[in-house]
Amino acid sequence: MSVSQSTLLSGRVALVTGSGRGMGRAHALALAERGADVVVHDILADEAEETGRLVRATGRRAHVEIADITDPAAMRAAVARAAAALGTIDILVNNAGIPAERTGIEGVDEAIFARIFAVHVKGTFFTTQAAVPGMKEKGGGKIVNVSSMWGQTGHSHGAAYCSAKAAILGMTKSWAKEFAPWKITVNAIAPGGVVTEPVLKKGGMEYVRKAAEAVPLKRYAMPEEIAHAVAFLASPEADFITGQVMALNGGQVIVGF
Repeated sequence: MSVSQSTLLSGRVALVTGSGRGMGRAHALALAERGADVVVHDILADEAEETGRLVRATGRRAHVEIADITDPAAMRAAVARAAAALGTIDILVNNAGIPAERTGIEGVDEAIFARIFAVHVKGTFFTTQAAVPGMKEKGGGKIVNVSSMWGQTGHSHGAAYCSAKAAILGMTKSWAKEFAPWKITVNAIAPGGVVTEPVLKKGGMEYVRKAAEAVPLKRYAMPEEIAHAVAFLASPEADFITGQVMALNGGQVIVGF
């Protein structure tokens, strides 16, 4: 029996970190449009509240949490408050991130290195640690980690970022095996170029058009296209998929699923 897309995630509660804008907002809305109630998380209060408003406009419930992704205690408290407000988290999308350093090794100081790893690696690890006990108790859950094409292949200027995104792939594979007995699946997406605010700040659509020449499909993705993949991995349709990396890059890097 087919299930309406608008009810595919009915009864689920999803936490999307870094969902105040960009890809995170797109993920939150895609999950809401499929029936999930959404915990909107960000460190940017106004942006997070706007995402919450957009989620509610779909007819779903939204709960907004403002917390520093690099602070494990703050994220544990946020997860606890969210569960009290909406119910135990069924879907976790570890999306929060910051741009790559885009410099050679000489340009990376300890502060830059620490910040990149704190947001991407520490944030993903300890937010998952906070959410998993509830999933175990319920006997199931979905975790989708956001890595990057550059975490798979490396980049000549951005080793700290590439390393952090590669670490997310390692956590994905390890957790897929660790959490399988509780029917918790863990997968990752590895986007290539996406039209988001940080990308546009590099030079607007002219920059995007030039950079897209390296992509076989000759364009960057829109955030909503990446969100479709997240929604799929978060859905019952992906129940037999775990420990996998979905490369979403328009063919720029072909490394398999």
